[in-house]
Amino acid sequence: MTETEPPRPAATLIVFRHARGGGSPQVLMQVRAAEMRFAAGACVFPGGAVDPADAALAETLPAPAGWDGLPDLTARIAAIREMLEETGLAIGLKREDGQPIDAEQAARARALLGQHKALHPVLEEMGWQIDAAALTPFARWCPRFARPFDTRFYLADLGTGAVDVSHEAHESQQLLWLSPSEVLAQAEAGALSVIFPTRRNLERLARFASFEEVRAHALASPLDTITPSIVEREGTAWLTIPEGMGYPVTEERLETAKRG
Repeated sequence: MTETEPPRPAATLIVFRHARGGGSPQVLMQVRAAEMRFAAGACVFPGGAVDPADAALAETLPAPAGWDGLPDLTARIAAIREMLEETGLAIGLKREDGQPIDAEQAARARALLGQHKALHPVLEEMGWQIDAAALTPFARWCPRFARPFDTRFYLADLGTGAVDVSHEAHESQQLLWLSPSEVLAQAEAGALSVIFPTRRNLERLARFASFEEVRAHALASPLDTITPSIVEREGTAWLTIPEGMGYPVTEERLETAKRG
């Protein structure tokens, strides 16, 4: 990356639900379309780049405490918008009357978002507000390779197994509800393609038996920016991340690491 290529701000939302048949909680994964410029065909958490409209909306709202003020709120709004657009889930949104958002309302909001390409007019028409506290900061990654993104990861919990989602055909091929361990197992078997940051985050998530445990771990862990680096030891190149950031695995052979 050169100095004229600053990383583009982005946001990702890791959504949990209870497994319908019991067992480990599941997370929502998206298999990206093969035509996408970044991470084509890879299995990732839903998310995308921050838009100017996200920043404009953030400037009208009180920033949440605990991370990075306005940039944090802007990223949360981007994650909320991308989740609604890509999956149809209305997470981080609430009705002004305090009543729950039902599937029909979420579908209408998704259609409005498709028309307006911004969240603010959707909020006005639906009578909704941003619920930034529904998202918990989890990590921030900024790889300094080609097509750089400065991505903030957030956690959210649906608390139910009875959730319907549908993928947005332009950007993804499929949406999957799987436990983090199941995603890793399918990646090992060659059934799914998982890029380096996603794999490291899945390994971190797989250590916990519930969303509550993951959230407590996230709140107790550093939120410093993670920038992978390449080191060479005894003739072998490794892609590494810093220790002490909550990750059980901090390196992978460069020849096997998928970087998008």
